[in-house]
Amino acid sequence: MANLLWNISTVAAVLLIILILMHSPKGDGIGGIGGVSHIFASQKSAEKGLNKITAIVCAVFIVCTFIIGFLIK
Repeated sequence: MANLLWNISTVAAVLLIILILMHSPKGDGIGGIGGVSHIFASQKSAEKGLNKITAIVCAVFIVCTFIIGFLIK
């Protein structure tokens, strides 16, 4: 059981790294000073989907980490 959780956790960690690197940069640049950056804050559907997948993989990683922590005392 623990080996399966370790494998799932490892795959989720690698996927999480890849998914985070695929995100577009969120830097406001000079427009963030006066609050102008919120005018152009719309997300594309691909970015929304990428956010959902990243959140799911992150949740899987966190759950596996907690379960492994409780199994190995």
